[in-house]
Amino acid sequence: MIIAIESVVLCLGFTLMVYLMSRDPIKSLYNYPPKIQERVKSLDEYKDQIPTQKNKLVAKLCACVLFVVVLSMILRYINDYTTFLQAFGYGFLLWTIVNLWDAVVLDIIWFCHDPHFVFKGTEDMVSDYHDYWFHIKGFFIGEGLALIVCAAAGLVVRYIL
Repeated sequence: MIIAIESVVLCLGFTLMVYLMSRDPIKSLYNYPPKIQERVKSLDEYKDQIPTQKNKLVAKLCACVLFVVVLSMILRYINDYTTFLQAFGYGFLLWTIVNLWDAVVLDIIWFCHDPHFVFKGTEDMVSDYHDYWFHIKGFFIGEGLALIVCAAAGLVVRYIL
């Protein structure tokens, strides 16, 4: 039962984070399919607003550190895990649930069909906005990242908390 509660809470928390970030879509430009990114970068309207690759990397690293901290605290103080294997395994399961929620509900169902996410000047790129394969690939990239983040959380649980 605890897995269901934790999954719902984490999915809702992740959804809130995505919602808040989506209020200014240009800040999450690098989460869009490549052809949309290219078009937006070529439009004068967005010229001075495009985040740099360095900003993208810093944001992703900060998010990973935040996820390691939150996940470690959940694993240690809510689930009472103390070993690397327990923390890594359960953390990976939680990550996979949230990652699947992100890919299917947030990306394929919400992002691909909400006009709020369409940049002015890219309205003709419907097929690119509906590129479900882009989000499915993102799911698998997220699973690869999960190996690193969950291993770090497992180490924090085992040696720090």
